[in-house]
Amino acid sequence: MDLCQEKPLPLAITAQDGYPLKGLCWRHLTDTPQTARPVIVINPATSVLCTYYSRFAAYLHRNGFDVICYDYRGIGLSKPASLRGFQAGWLDWGQLDFQAVLQYAASDFPGQPVQVVGHSVGGMLIGLAASNANITRVFSMGAQHAYWRDYPAKQRLRLLLKWHVFMPLVTALLGYFPAKRLGWMEDTPRGVVQDWTARAARFEDTYKSGARVLSSADRRGIIAQFTALRCPTLALSVTDDEFGTVAAVQRLLRCFDSSASTHLRVAPESLGLKEIGHFAFFHSRFEPTLWPIALAWLREGSLPDSVGDSVGEIVKPLKTVR
Repeated sequence: MDLCQEKPLPLAITAQDGYPLKGLCWRHLTDTPQTARPVIVINPATSVLCTYYSRFAAYLHRNGFDVICYDYRGIGLSKPASLRGFQAGWLDWGQLDFQAVLQYAASDFPGQPVQVVGHSVGGMLIGLAASNANITRVFSMGAQHAYWRDYPAKQRLRLLLKWHVFMPLVTALLGYFPAKRLGWMEDTPRGVVQDWTARAARFEDTYKSGARVLSSADRRGIIAQFTALRCPTLALSVTDDEFGTVAAVQRLLRCFDSSASTHLRVAPESLGLKEIGHFAFFHSRFEPTLWPIALAWLREGSLPDSVGDSVGEIVKPLKTVR
């Protein structure tokens, strides 16, 4: 007997360093093992609550998947009593938090294929987990690591001042970034701000100077871990996304040089819309239009017929440069 939950179950996972992570899990209740049903892990964007993805997770669940969505350390359900002085960065989110969720998926959903949906930095974090070779398919939305030169030329100065000047200055004063008070996103740990505001074209070079310096061997290890991902990837981006520009998305895809990737670029006008932006893909109003693209990819590794007709343009891959 196979029953579909109406509401998600609370999720509690402990990372390798002992940090408690929390989230939500949508799973089918069944009396027998379901090795053919994929379990999908949703990696949120930087400082975005896992509950933001609940509508999309429920949609995937209704369409036959088990789904896990969680908050990184320092965010939402996984937030400590105080962020002042709390140290957590993108390396922690990928190497510890996402890795712990992959291990949980493997143990609690034995034999089921593991797929990943990564939004923004959530797509980049896939490359940091030691178990990423076990992932069978990836769908990403606007995935990149916020290199400032990839911002649109007309918005570059404004975004540079906002995210790479104002944010680190406030963080230096308070010990964390009070984004929620500003109405921007969730409050953000200091280490994440340091990673976000670094000006390195390659992610691993973020740690060549500043507060956290990695050895050359450690940086080579990061490169190798990105290369360990070998499953097919569909990277979706939209033309009015200030973060997910063609240059930014392609830069990240080149890091996953063992993964056969497809970059689908969608213009809001092709759907009769004025805007989509960096976040709106996960709003339920896109269930009839954009969500079927992700569903077809996660189910079959292919694009729906509608994409070939009027929605989306395939961006040609660029050569790997590291």
